[in-house]
Amino acid sequence: MNKINKRSIALLFPIFIIGLLISCSETDYMVYDSNYSGLYFTSDTLRYSFGVTPTDVRSYEYRIPVSLMGKPESSDRTFSFSVVEEGTTAEYGVQYVIGKPVIMADSVVGYIPVILKRDELGGNYQDGYIHYKLSLNLEADGVFTPTLSKEENSCVLVFDNAVEQPEWLNAVGEKVWYESQWGEWHPLKLIKMVEFFHSIESVQPETYKKMVKVFGENLEHVQYGDFYPYKTVMNKYVFKPMYDYFIAPENYDEIVDLYPDFSRFQEI
Repeated sequence: MNKINKRSIALLFPIFIIGLLISCSETDYMVYDSNYSGLYFTSDTLRYSFGVTPTDVRSYEYRIPVSLMGKPESSDRTFSFSVVEEGTTAEYGVQYVIGKPVIMADSVVGYIPVILKRDELGGNYQDGYIHYKLSLNLEADGVFTPTLSKEENSCVLVFDNAVEQPEWLNAVGEKVWYESQWGEWHPLKLIKMVEFFHSIESVQPETYKKMVKVFGENLEHVQYGDFYPYKTVMNKYVFKPMYDYFIAPENYDEIVDLYPDFSRFQEI
């Protein structure tokens, strides 16, 4: 009798497991529905810094990305969101403005456009930069519904105008900035260095590609602050134009407007 029972149980056990899995898949797991209109942020924290962008760039449109759990449609669609005041340190109309959110036509991705205003970002390299926060929540609007809880379906954009001394390190791990070549460290010098570096793309595109691979798009990875084997290119297209820019009297007003603390006598 015991043998029959054990054998029966052994035969029935796989059937029981299969039935349990089928039951769970039908009741406990969300099945993808192409008509479902759930929205969610693709990241909970985003960062942007004007940093080494050219000095004539005074505003920037940052697009906070969202995705839709549903099917695309042939026309653009809008959705709803709110600013979370207790998580926001930036002031609307001063440091930022927000445009109309959109889910793009024939797509399941979209964005919230945020215009960041560089001139209104406080702080400086001497006293420290201010890192502003903009916190957003997605909201149900009768068409789209956030897929997660209100706490989970939020996103914070942190932005600033910080320009830090690059992490070019010497053999003992100390930051390198050669004052004998470029004068005393100042953020505007790095901004102009990167700006002129980008200009190489228009005159020597293949060389520029190779240099980006070695040094980074914004010169982030210059080992020991040494531009070997492209020193000749850097001297011609970057350091000479930098010197001309800082020494030219006609640029003085622009330099002081951008960085009032900049001394013309700290020549490169």
